[in-house]
Amino acid sequence: MALYITDECINCDVCEPECPNEAIYMGEEIYEINPDLCTECVGHYDEPQCVEVCPVDCIPKDPDHEESKDELMVKYKKLTGG
Repeated sequence: MALYITDECINCDVCEPECPNEAIYMGEEIYEINPDLCTECVGHYDEPQCVEVCPVDCIPKDPDHEESKDELMVKYKKLTGG
C-alpha cells in the first residue's frame, strides 16, 4: 500500500525531505503523497521514514492503493533502475 497524509497534517515540513522517492509534495492545503512514487520506503529503509518523523501521526496506509511488500519492491526497483 502507498501511504497518504490526512487533513490532520500541520504542514511542519519534516516529512517531505525524508522521502527517498520524492513522493511527498505540497498540495493545495497540506502535504500529499503521490501513490505512484510511494514504496513505504521498501528497498530503502525498514520503516516508512515519513511516518517515523511525523509529529501528529497523520500518515496511514492508503486503502485505495493496496500493495504487498513484493509489489512495493517491484515498484522500488522500477523507480531506482535496480
